[in-house]
Formats: sequence, structure tokens, C-alpha cells
Amino acid sequence: MADQGLLAHQRQAIILEAVRRDGAVRVAELVGRLGVSDMTIRRDLDALARSGAVRKVHGGAVAVSGAGAEEHAFEAESAWERAAKAAIADAAAALVEPGSVVALSAGTTAHAVAARLLDVPRLTVLTNSLPVAETLRLADRERKGDAPVVLLTGGTPTRSAALVGTLADRTIGSLHVDLLILGAHGVSERAGLTSPHLAEAQTNRALIAAARRVAVVADHTKWGVIGLSSFARLDEIDWYVTDDGLPEEARSVLAGAVGELIVAPAADA
Repeated sequence: MADQGLLAHQRQAIILEAVRRDGAVRVAELVGRLGVSDMTIRRDLDALARSGAVRKVHGGAVAVSGAGAEEHAFEAESAWERAAKAAIADAAAALVEPGSVVALSAGTTAHAVAARLLDVPRLTVLTNSLPVAETLRLADRERKGDAPVVLLTGGTPTRSAALVGTLADRTIGSLHVDLLILGAHGVSERAGLTSPHLAEAQTNRALIAAARRVAVVADHTKWGVIGLSSFARLDEIDWYVTDDGLPEEARSVLAGAVGELIVAPAADA
């Protein structure tokens, strides 16, 4: 039911409650729910963003990702920046060589890469992501064994469907990986790659230590976000794969710090 006739502060309170509950909101959904125009919702989001209550992204807003902010559930994160993630996944998959051992971290962008690896021959995939493992398991069943071999790290699942902890870290530490495709909660010049989850940050460090080369996959909304714990410096990254929504200033910083910056053009969502 549309909530027409609400004052601006009443609409913004409803929007803020939805962001805190779901981790994110879409402009189109709010237009339908509140019975106001697209422009009115965007003004409300601008006001909330100026107050620091939310962070605007393409098509809506997400919860503020300060150092102490909690990670979003995998399902909520999956709905955002889909076009950007698809473009990034295509570019990252092109870095994978047949017959190699590839690690995929947790996160929705790394998960998007997984589906693009199904046609790479003789591939072995190590992952601490339950969704990645499930995607590859279902593909293996459908293709009757003609899919990448999957090695799951084990460990304790987080809200973002990542397996972390001592068991995961020990498993990763005993293996050698040709390429790690690594997601991040946030990226900045000062803090590098960060996570709001201490155990997940530690498991990401273990993945980096096990890999010969590292490709970070992060859409433009991750830039400038700083989580609680850093797990990699920018100069530890061989490839940084992002979308063309990344500001020029950020591109300049990354181009000077990482091995290679790859900017994938995202189709309009």
C-alpha cells in the first residue's frame, strides 16, 4: 500500500528503517511503496546521505559502511551493481588460464566470476565461499563431471556465506594457488583492502599468502569504504578489476599502486 501524503522526515524515517533492516534499498521499490515520484525519493536519499545515515549507490542506497559497520547478507549484496559485477566478472575470468589452480574468495563479485569459469578446461577451484561451491557443484552435476574440480576450505560460515576461522586458514595454508580472485568489503588508498569481519580478514590473508598472483574484483562503490580490519595493501595486488563507474581520482591512485588496473565498461542496468 502506498504511503501518500507523508512528510519528508516521515518518508526518510521509513527509508532509513528499510536500509538498516535489509542493508540496501532501491529507488524503484521506494517509489512504489511510498507513492511518490522518482525525484522525491532521490531527494530523500540525498538528505539521508548528507546526514551520514546512508551511502548512495547507483539505483538506491546502502547502509553506511564505516569501520564498525556489519557486513551485509550475501542475498542483499547480490542485488546491487549487477551490471558492474557482470562486467568485472567477464574481465577477471579472462585472466584465468586452463589447467591452473584458482582460488575464489567469498563475496558476490567473486561469485559472479565462478559461473564464467565453467568452460575453462582442467581447472581446480579452491574457495571459502559456500555460494561459489554450490554454483560449481550444480554445474558439475549438470555437465556430468565436465566442470572445475572444487576444493572447499571448511570453517565457520559468516553472514556473507564465507567459511572462516582456524580450520579454513590451515587448509588454505597447506595449498598452493596460481591465481586468487579476491573480493573486498572496502578499498582505500590509506587502508588498502578491508573487511568488517576480523576472522574473514584473516582468512583473506591466508588466501593471499597461498597465491602466486592476486586479482581483486571490486565495483566502484567499494572505493573509499574502510572496514574494521585491513588484509592487503594496494601494492600486493597484481590486477585490480573494477567498472567504469570508478572516479578518475581513484583510477589514478590505483593505477599508480597496483600491478595493473583493469576498468570494465558496465552496461546500463
